[in-house]
Amino acid sequence: MFFSSKSFDPEKDIPSLKGKVILITGGTAGIGKQAVLEFARHSPKQIWLAARNVEKTQATIDEIRSKIAEAPIIPLHLDLASFESIENAAKKFIAESDRLDILMLNGGVAGLVPGLTEDGYEIQFGTNHMGHALLTKLLVPKLEQTQRSNAKSDVRVVVVASAGHRRAPRGGILFDRLKKADDENIIGAYGRYCQSKLANILFTRHFATLYPQYTIAAIHPGTIKTDIFSNATAANLAQRALIYVAGFFLSSVEYGVKNQLWASVSPDVQSGEYYEPIGYGGTASQLGKDDALAEKLWNWTEKELSCRAKI
Repeated sequence: MFFSSKSFDPEKDIPSLKGKVILITGGTAGIGKQAVLEFARHSPKQIWLAARNVEKTQATIDEIRSKIAEAPIIPLHLDLASFESIENAAKKFIAESDRLDILMLNGGVAGLVPGLTEDGYEIQFGTNHMGHALLTKLLVPKLEQTQRSNAKSDVRVVVVASAGHRRAPRGGILFDRLKKADDENIIGAYGRYCQSKLANILFTRHFATLYPQYTIAAIHPGTIKTDIFSNATAANLAQRALIYVAGFFLSSVEYGVKNQLWASVSPDVQSGEYYEPIGYGGTASQLGKDDALAEKLWNWTEKELSCRAKI
């Protein structure tokens, strides 16, 4: 919060998005919802709002259209904790859209009690990392198609991570526990969350080395008022009280969204980097800069996803 940040005004600094297609996960609340609204002000061709709750998705679209009547938002049902749902969402998008200019991996969960996704991964890691990794893998052909369509195409992937990655467990990623509903005494709910956010940063780092033709960045939105911890079922009464009280001192979503919007359009973004608000790079932990760990996570993830459908 005390870094010298770049000045960024979404109204003035987001250029025309005419002809561009954007896909945002988790866009029904908080900074995801605000990102949809800010993008809609700049006339993109399409904004695909990918979220789990169909009714909430439509309510979000209706609310944004009450402010921007012609907002070109398309709902996309997506549950990041279900590989089947992710594959169905990717099939629909690929069939109905001819390009993908900005992929914003914004959705996520935090502070959940021990559990597994329907595909057998620790719930926070499975949702925040594995779900987004599979979605990205399935959409790479569309990103490539967009890049090839025009020499001036500016394809971006923005991953919403967290400064919390610095509190990941010793060693960073506990590979032997990623498919277990962990005992609270081993790592804890927030340790598991921080592990998943470190995975987001490492994923970004290695993805950028494999696809240098894109601009790929991980960001921390700052300490903002968001509802990601509203379903933190692992929090005890004291922790819930602390979260509630802290809410009075946090930044607004209007501020919090700026870093990911900056990363989606700024020419100053260095691919593979992690940025604190706004546009301040080089602040990842040593584990977040560990190329060997990034490659190990990438290879582990690829092996896990190798049996999934190719679209």
